[in-house]
Amino acid sequence: MAASASSLAILPSGFRGSRTKIFDLRSRPTNNLVFSVSSSSNSRQKKSFRVLASVSVSDPPVRSSPDDLVASILSKVTESDRGVLLKKEEHQKVAEVAQELQKYCVNEPVKCPLIFGDWDVVYCSRPTSPGGGYRSAFARLFLKTNEMIQAIEAPDIVKNRVAFSAFGFLDGEVSLKGKLKALNEEWVQVIFEPPELKVGGLELRYGGESEVKLRITYIDDKIRLGKGSKGSLFVFQRRN
Repeated sequence: MAASASSLAILPSGFRGSRTKIFDLRSRPTNNLVFSVSSSSNSRQKKSFRVLASVSVSDPPVRSSPDDLVASILSKVTESDRGVLLKKEEHQKVAEVAQELQKYCVNEPVKCPLIFGDWDVVYCSRPTSPGGGYRSAFARLFLKTNEMIQAIEAPDIVKNRVAFSAFGFLDGEVSLKGKLKALNEEWVQVIFEPPELKVGGLELRYGGESEVKLRITYIDDKIRLGKGSKGSLFVFQRRN
């Protein structure tokens, strides 16, 4: 730890004509100090001094446990419409917790069996990334997202589904099915088939194949964190 700067003031007591001296010294971190000093003037009259030292010592950083960090990140993204309602500084706080959680990630997370299961997409740092055009600022004027789910099935199937209501009364959903491929110990690639849209009694496929790459930065039995190839942070929460 770097040495702390201390201000020491020598205060005269019970004499006249003396000058108070103030010293700015460097001292090792310690508690407040009091020293007694004796000094003789030309008249050999002893004067007593009190030396007061006030030293500020920084507390060492305390690392939170993974459970505490998981609870913290979930509390920050809950009721945020998957990040849409958060301000810039709130997104930064989410990123800071995610960065700390990354230190506890298992080795080779792509091989961890915990990736399988059904996950709610509860946050994205770029809220329009999951769901595409259905989550754009314009689409949100008349489309309300009810669910955003990603299911990963062994050995290599990924299913994404966005359920929404249009104009408050017409229910629909868009779904994609893809094949998962591990690129290395952290990165995965998913190639999706053309999306399928269902609105009322209408069902249709449109567009072409799409591809995403995601780095798994943390996973446990509650949440999974991922970073997209363009830097987007995703938070997935396991469904009960």
